[in-house]
Amino acid sequence: MRKLVLLTAVLVTIPATAMASDLVELLERGHEASYSAEQIITCSNPDGIADAVVRLSQSGGDLHIAAPVSSDIEITTGYGGWTLSQAGNVVSSTELDSSEDPADPRYTVDEGTPAAFLGRRATQFEMRDGDLLRARLIFDNETGALLKAATYTGDGEVYCERRFITFDPTPPTIAMADVESGNRLMRTDVETELPEELAGFNRLDVYSDEDGFAFGYYSDGFFSFAIFETPSVVALAGANQFQVDHGVYGVSYSPGQVTYVWEIRSGGLAMIGDLPPDMHEAVLTGLPAPERRGWLGRVWKSLFG
Repeated sequence: MRKLVLLTAVLVTIPATAMASDLVELLERGHEASYSAEQIITCSNPDGIADAVVRLSQSGGDLHIAAPVSSDIEITTGYGGWTLSQAGNVVSSTELDSSEDPADPRYTVDEGTPAAFLGRRATQFEMRDGDLLRARLIFDNETGALLKAATYTGDGEVYCERRFITFDPTPPTIAMADVESGNRLMRTDVETELPEELAGFNRLDVYSDEDGFAFGYYSDGFFSFAIFETPSVVALAGANQFQVDHGVYGVSYSPGQVTYVWEIRSGGLAMIGDLPPDMHEAVLTGLPAPERRGWLGRVWKSLFG
């Protein structure tokens, strides 16, 4: 069985958004800023509250996340980027952005209002999908760092809040061992049946390795998720069941992240993302439905992989 452990990063790019000019400037400045911070993540999930504290260090455009998570494979995904690591080493990492402004961006952002956070001068922006509030973002005026982000459900309730509890704009010292490459080869010339568009999300890229581990990365310009295709069923410890008309999924929530897993005839699928719960079903119904292999297929798989 393939084991996935997820944590959430805060990588902010908003390519499919009509943005105020001040926000564009803050995003550019924040990408290049150097700082250290502690961040608390609190999410109101359907199965309860999930929270965590992570340590962030950014220097020279590289963001590093420290959290009490360990596994053979870790996928870090967030607003506009992903990182895959194995045995503690970063294997591949990217921050995805659109090369062209979309003709019809999904979200709009206001002009911003003055704010204060952690005793620092800041600016708050509201992001909307039509009349629906989807996020409030507070950026530090000096560095451009995102100090606080709240995302909202379709009912207008807060889904997740990420906020710094400490912030030090002094350039941190980051050990080079933290960014040494591992031995997992990622390929981008991948043939896949994953749709190019899924419930309003665009597929930005597809990756795979020599073991048959493959995933497509999707974004609507702010929220994002990855769809993983694996030769065998994905293990998800402590998963609950999520049932819709076309099948039953395993689902697990962690701070800022949701993971769905299900079996299909050719192996396993998993969806991992940061999108609010009211978006989940539309994404799942656009993918192959859960389907268990017959007993002969299971025996063959256990013997020959």
